[in-house]
Amino acid sequence: MSQTPPTPRSKRSGRPRSEKSKAAIIEAAWKLLETTTLRDLSIEAISRKASVGKTTIYRWWPNKVAIVMDAFFERLSPELQFPEESSAAEALSGQMALLIEAFCGEYGRIVAQIIAEGQACPTTLQLYQERFLDERRQAAKAIVERGIERGEFDPSLDPELALDILYGPIYYRLLVKHLPLDDRFAQELSGWALKAISIASETNRSS
Repeated sequence: MSQTPPTPRSKRSGRPRSEKSKAAIIEAAWKLLETTTLRDLSIEAISRKASVGKTTIYRWWPNKVAIVMDAFFERLSPELQFPEESSAAEALSGQMALLIEAFCGEYGRIVAQIIAEGQACPTTLQLYQERFLDERRQAAKAIVERGIERGEFDPSLDPELALDILYGPIYYRLLVKHLPLDDRFAQELSGWALKAISIASETNRSS
């Protein structure tokens, strides 16, 4: 006597449960940061907000800073791509303007808190470098090196020093808050910093 084959179990639609849980945790951490600081944020609060257990959180992240960094990277990274411009100077200037604009609001507040926490916790600063800063610097360094190869910048220019010249003032204003991160600053900073590199190039060639 033949048996009717079992009806195949229907597949669940949408993202797998683990991906949904991860997304919920990241979203919860980001939402909580709208009303609290990174220092006061806790795994317990994230767990409640995301409706998941703490063990689930620790399965994917070692601490709250790692969660915040993933939330930060997921939201901000697509906004900071280098514009497709014809010159290295234009690409750097455009991306610097995007970073300044981003740092004017919520992103800047969170970055400042991460860096502040990092002064007492080296692991926090390391996470920021590994999950956000290093990739951004490598992309900018490639643009600087392209500018050197094309004769836009001084061939003896140290790309790492060039990045500090270009981006250091942005972080200085972000952390010290002595002057605003506004459109005027974005225009003047990129203009003067890139001009300084060009002047150095011309001086070296004539010497």
